[in-house]
Parts: sequence; C-alpha cells; structure tokens
Amino acid sequence: MKKTNQVRREFLKKTALTTAGIATLGSVGFSAKSYARIIGANDRINVAIAGLGRRLGAFYQPIGLKSSNVNLVYLCDVMPSQREKAAKNFEKVIDYKPKLENSILKVIEDKEVDALINATPDHWHAPGTWLALEGGKHVYVEKPCSHNPYEGELLVAYQKKYGKVVQMGNQQRSAPESIEIIKEIHAGKIGNAYKATAFYNSARGEVPVPQKAAPPAGLDWELFQGPAPRREYTHDTWDYNWHWYGWDYGTAESGNNATHELDVARWALDVDFPSKVIVDSGKYHWPNDGWTMYDTMDAVFKFADNKTIQWDGKSRNGYNTFGPTGRGTIIYGTEGTVFIDRGGYKMYDRAGKLIKENASGSDEGGTQLGGGGGMSTRHVVNFFEAIRGKEEQRSPIAEGAKSVLLCHLANIASRTGEVLECDSSNGHIKNSKKASALWKREYEKGWEPKLKI
Repeated sequence: MKKTNQVRREFLKKTALTTAGIATLGSVGFSAKSYARIIGANDRINVAIAGLGRRLGAFYQPIGLKSSNVNLVYLCDVMPSQREKAAKNFEKVIDYKPKLENSILKVIEDKEVDALINATPDHWHAPGTWLALEGGKHVYVEKPCSHNPYEGELLVAYQKKYGKVVQMGNQQRSAPESIEIIKEIHAGKIGNAYKATAFYNSARGEVPVPQKAAPPAGLDWELFQGPAPRREYTHDTWDYNWHWYGWDYGTAESGNNATHELDVARWALDVDFPSKVIVDSGKYHWPNDGWTMYDTMDAVFKFADNKTIQWDGKSRNGYNTFGPTGRGTIIYGTEGTVFIDRGGYKMYDRAGKLIKENASGSDEGGTQLGGGGGMSTRHVVNFFEAIRGKEEQRSPIAEGAKSVLLCHLANIASRTGEVLECDSSNGHIKNSKKASALWKREYEKGWEPKLKI
C-alpha cells in the first residue's frame, strides 16, 4: 500500500495539477470528472468485491460515498448473472464501470487492487482472505471469518505476518449505540456483568432434498468449490442453500447468525475463550427435507470468573422469545440488565425499571436475508479509514476470530454430542479426540494453506 501511494503521489507531482492550475484543466484535456478522480488519488483505495450474493447490498453505500474516496476496480463472482446484476445496481451509486471477473484468483493477482471485500460463501472466507494477504491486499471478510477453528487461528497468524488490515463483517461493532452501552457495561453501570443471553429466531421454510443435476448455466462449479473437496453438483446448492447441505461449504446457523449476537455477548462480558461448551440441538422441522444440520440449538459457554454466555438459536421457529426483532443480546449484571439489538439498547435497574435507552432508528435490524444499512456502511467505512490509519479498527481479525470460535465449538459439540472441555487460554478442545478431529477440515489437493502454525 505504501509503495502504491508513493507512485500515486509522484504522479500528482509530475502532472503539476495544483490548485493554482485548476483554471487551465480544459486546455490540457482534463474534464471536471477526470480532475475529481485525480484529486486525493494518493489517499484513494482501489477495491474489489468477490461474492455478489445477498450481502452485496451492504457495500453500495460505503463505496458510493464520495467521502470514502475509493475506486471499485472489480466485481467478481462465479455466476455471470450475479456480476451483471451487481454492475447494474452499482450504476446507481458510481459513475464509472468496474471490471467484471469470474475468478477471485485473477483479482488477487492484480497489483492495482489494494483491498478485497470477501463476501463469498463460508468455505471461501479464510482461504480467500489468506490468498489476498499473500497478494498484498487488505481484506474485509464477511462473517464467519472461517469455516473451522484452525482457519481462525490461521487468519490471525497471516495478519500478523503480512501486517495488513483484516476486518470481519460483524457490523454491530460499529453501531454507535452498541459502542456506547458496552462502554457503560464495562464501566460497571449494571454492576458485575456475569451472564449474556444471545438469541436469534427465524421462520425459515422447507428446503429441497438435493438431487444430482447439471450446474446452472454459466456457474463455474469448479471455482465455487475452490478449497473444498470435489463433489458432483446438486440442485439448488449454489444459491444460499449451501448453508444447510452438509459441512463442506456452510457453518450452519451458528456460523451464519450466532456470529453476530455471540460477538456482542462476548464483547459485553469482556471474555475471550471458554472453558466448557454444552449444547442441546436437533433438527425438528421437516425431518425429511434437504436440511442436513440442526435447526434448533441451545448452547452454554462457561468462562473464567463464573461468566456465562447462553445461545438460543431457532432457525425455523419465528416465535420472538426475547425481543421484537428476532435477534439481540441480554446482558445481566449484579445491579441491572441491558437489552441490546440493532435498534439500540435499553438499560434496566435491578428491579426491572427502565432507566436509560437509546434507539438507533437502524434500517438494518431484524432477521431478513441480505444486508445493507447504516451499521454496515459505518463498518465498511471504518475498514477504509483503518487502512489509511485515520480510525481505530472496530473489528480486528484477532477479535472476530474469537467470537467465531464460539460458533465452531457449538457446531462441534452438536456434531459429536459431547460436552467440550476447553483450554481457556486458546479455546482448544482438551477432552475428546473425536471433537478435536473437527478442529480442521480436508482441503482439495493444492488448496492447503502455505502458512504453518
């Protein structure tokens, strides 16, 4: 990035386009639009987006903002229709055309690209990120940052090696109201915070039983699989349902949505790695459909100082057990309680009386598919400004990986049916070889990470 900035600064010096020379722009062939792109070029970030599915809406506004001072170089996806749709939508916020590319590998090879937004499916999150780091890019990686615990450790090690900014897409870390109330919790406003209940409930429907089929027209199925072991295509896999069709690509609802609320819970309680994980889970809805994972989970994570995080996850039962939006976190303290969701927070005293609240008016609440809104915009802009050294990074990968590890441990406990005893210094499983075997995954030959930890 420093080298790139130096080249751009030299370009500005050579062109001698100073304020005093603005009036002569027309005579030297520069339009107002061209000049606007040159001004601030030494601070401009060239960005690529890989993965143009449901999270794409989160990136229109932050990239379109003039104040972001970014140049969208690539829109990349293994499905042509996704690339074309994304390009059409970006016409509403930018006045130039990014390149459309099938392969994330080609994007990473392009030295013009400074930063990658990695919004690919879960099995690509960590490999796409470490390949981008090897290619000299900063990375905004969507949640969950990894497909398994080992990959989370790898990303932390890769970030340390290459020194780039790696931000996970747990956007509530950039919500002003959440930042405000977490500071108050840490300052003791509800006494000693000892427990957090994180929850998500949705009314997802029946999914088809996967049937072997030809890949949809245009889909690069080989590249979609990427680091995952090869298998034949099955109907309806590539478009979202990969979340529920086995463990090659997805991380179940824990990785999909618990990521957000467990992150807020861990942040509020100021804890790192658990000592014990206890899970009760099962698939209760449409027992014969194509959904191969649990659809309901209760998980308990025990930490030092007798602190506890509880996860209540209901993928296919929309009953709002705790709050009106179907997702959020409740923090219990010795002197009060706080309810936090994407709409803000409410603080109660020990008797249950409301004593303070702050509503965000967020346009990003609830459990609807997709994304985009004020929190995501702030989070992506924070990524850009952290690259420039102008803001403190809201979600360094070392923090994001700790929260995602809770999701992975819950999945492992669910898959093995065991209570997990963990090393509270790093989260490693101590009591089960069967569970420890799920710490890593198998890679397609040639896709193994180069860095060894």
